[in-house]
Amino acid sequence: MNFEAQPIINLDRCTKCGLCVSGCPENALEMTDQGPKLRQPSICTYCTDCEALCPTGAIRTPLTVTWGSNYLS
Repeated sequence: MNFEAQPIINLDRCTKCGLCVSGCPENALEMTDQGPKLRQPSICTYCTDCEALCPTGAIRTPLTVTWGSNYLS
């Protein structure tokens, strides 16, 4: 994964429920005393499961769609 594209974790909103950590299919997140963090950013596939699982919206996985001339027919 590109290190510039990582889930954004807002620890102020996090309740430390652990749903994001247990639901990460790549096991890229870990729970710390402060809350979840990317244990191994390089294995995160940016699947957005953590965002969908978070009941408080503490994790966001913003996506940017860009169009270039290579993609136009």
